[in-house]
Order: sequence, then structure tokens, then C-alpha cells
Amino acid sequence: MAGIFYFMNIAIQGYPGSFHHEAVQKYFGTGAKILPCASFRELIKAAADSRLTDGGLMAIENSIAGSILPNYSLLHNSDLHIVGEVYLLIKQQLMVRKGVQLKDITEVHSHNMALLQCGTFLDQYPWKLVETEDTALSAKNIATQEMRHTAAIASKAAARLYDLDIIAPDIQDLHNNYTRFLVLSRDVAEQSTGDADKGSLSFSVAHETGSLSKVLQIISLEGLNMSKLQSIPVPGDAFRYQFIADLEFDHVDQLYTMIKKIKTYTNTCKLHGIYKKAIWKQQTD
Repeated sequence: MAGIFYFMNIAIQGYPGSFHHEAVQKYFGTGAKILPCASFRELIKAAADSRLTDGGLMAIENSIAGSILPNYSLLHNSDLHIVGEVYLLIKQQLMVRKGVQLKDITEVHSHNMALLQCGTFLDQYPWKLVETEDTALSAKNIATQEMRHTAAIASKAAARLYDLDIIAPDIQDLHNNYTRFLVLSRDVAEQSTGDADKGSLSFSVAHETGSLSKVLQIISLEGLNMSKLQSIPVPGDAFRYQFIADLEFDHVDQLYTMIKKIKTYTNTCKLHGIYKKAIWKQQTD
């Protein structure tokens, strides 16, 4: 189990056999329980409710499809704290009910991110592509609804769980396909500040020449490595943006000093979490 804290029940977007479920097991261990949620908005609500969960785990970006911008907005507008992260190597499988062949397929169901990640393979066939709320749920529906002309794109774990045949393995466009997930907690005390070497914060700058460059210069001068800078729209304020930054440091005091200094040039500044940086590298099944 990662970290110094223990979660009993983790809110995820998706269902048993989903990539979110795999990420929970990778971070917390195979004994961790999940609370399936149909959407990321529901995930945030469940993670914030002490009557339902002890926290949440949410996908935030993919190495092929890019950032999940609505999730940055959900995180920014919540009171949840990032206390960890995990990277998962994503391998997409085309699966069907037993006995179904490629020539029988007329539709392919999956989450829109999975469909995007398999565009090269899918372009070879005249199939109707149907976006669903979850990869694993697509697999489950094929198994329970006797859909003999429909395939799903999901994980090997989903194929095993729902007893489906994989008729085209590893169909993702790129084989270095990772998704990054954030571990979310209601309790700021659960941040692992002792061995933390990464932090995430959001800020907005005045609409003045050089404001953003001054913030970036301070980040550099304080010795922090900015591994990601993502802009998200400010609702109700046309063409104004918040920036969310992931920053790596040798000591947490570097982060606190930097935050104090950039407040001169920012309108808002919110620290979303301090945590241990996850290592991503080529993985095997």
C-alpha cells in the first residue's frame, strides 16, 4: 500500500474491471474496495462524502489523448486534496461474446477516451462507434445482454471478469500509452509531506503584460521543476484562464517559498496537494 494513510473505500469513475479499478489495486493493493460512479462529477461528490467513501482516485491525463480538462475544473472547484498519484500502462483489447468473429461485428462500444486511443485500428473497419460511460461497463453489457454483433474495447481484466473473448489484442495506437491518476482525500493531513517531492497548485494572473512570465521566472529561480502547466477556462469570464501547475522539488520549503513570492503577481493561488511523485516506466502484464 502506498503512502502512510489507509483508505477503506475508494470512489472511481467506472465499474469493476475498469482501468480506474486497476489503478486502485496498483496503488492501494488488491484488497481495496471501490465505489463505482457513472461520471467524474459523481466521483468527486462521493469522494467528498464521508458517509460513502474514504477518498477517490481520478484519471487526469493520458499520454495519447492528453489532459482531461473537465477533471481539472472539477478538482479546482472541490475541497479535495491530492495525496498521491499513480501511472497505469493502458492496453486496449477488442472483446466479444464467445463464438463471435470479426466479420460478425457491426458496432464497437467503449468510453470515448478508449475509442480515441484506438483510432488507427478502428479506421480499418466500417463499424459504428458508440461512446459509453465506461470501458468495463461496455464489456459487462455485452456479456449480460447477449449482444452478438457488438464488440467492446476494455482491459484484459474486464475480459476475464465478464468471460469475454479477446479477438484483437493491444489495439491502442501507441504501445507507450499511460494514464495518470490522482489519489484524492478530504483530509489535508493525509498528505505525505515527509517524503513529498511534488505539488500541484492553480493560479490566475492579472491581465497585464508579463504577469505569467514573472510567475514562471520565480518558479525557476526557486529551483522547482515544472513538469506540467495546464490552462483551464474560468467559468463566466470569457477568455480568462486559470493555470494548474505540477511542480517537483527537493524540499517542500521550496514550494512554500515560491507560493509566497508569486502571490504578488497572481489574483488567486490554491495549493491542491503535496505528494510523492510516482515513477512511470514500461510495464508488463
